[in-house]
Amino acid sequence: MNRISGKVAIVTGGGSGIGRASALRLASEGATVVVTDIDARSGEETVKLIKDKTGKAKFIRLDVTDEGGWRSLVESVEREYGKIDILLNNAGIYIIKPLVDTTVEEWNRLMAINVTGTFLGMKTTVPVMQRHGGGSIINLSSAAGLWGFAGHTLYGASKGAVRIMTKDAAVELGPQKIRVNSIHPGYINTGMAQYGAEVSNTTIEEIGASMYPLGRIGEPEDVANMVLFLASDESRYVTGAEMTVDGGGTAGLVVGA
Repeated sequence: MNRISGKVAIVTGGGSGIGRASALRLASEGATVVVTDIDARSGEETVKLIKDKTGKAKFIRLDVTDEGGWRSLVESVEREYGKIDILLNNAGIYIIKPLVDTTVEEWNRLMAINVTGTFLGMKTTVPVMQRHGGGSIINLSSAAGLWGFAGHTLYGASKGAVRIMTKDAAVELGPQKIRVNSIHPGYINTGMAQYGAEVSNTTIEEIGASMYPLGRIGEPEDVANMVLFLASDESRYVTGAEMTVDGGGTAGLVVGA
């Protein structure tokens, strides 16, 4: 119950899915969680769920592509809580589309959220961590940032960028006691997975059976548990790592699927 007691965390995209599960998990282990999302209603719902379990949380609306919004958020959190220990860059969107049909507008929008949003989160939060002795930054990438998938040129490019940005930042910031790691989920039981199933004209259950040795897709809590590990001092010697949470999907093809 106290693996990260007294720590202050920012979670982007905390209104649903992996973001919500992670915010709940961090709060359950003693962190004060600042939940951000562009959707105020869903973000406030996450805060209510945390407080209903006697956790500590507040909501601040954030468009992760807005540098001014990030600066305002970070200044507010440092002013109120005195530090920032954990940053979870989780906010992102998902588009599956053939390469030749992908528009420049789609490219720019997805990159702005998935890549620029992660960059801005690190850029604005790192100075606070530097002032207060270090911290843990956790960036949500994807299995699509490790392997190639048809229809994923845009999304895969964004998650590949997050993967290598994470390593670059880990090397740069390690001497300042700031750890930076990426998580690479496979399909997780969220709206994104449902969208993927619809585009593929299949079901979530069929995707789980055909793609993952463990025979199912993951749950948001499976990723949240990895977030907690990377946020805690249990991972104090882990930085620049890419942590797969994908039921073995990137280990190899599923035999007999």
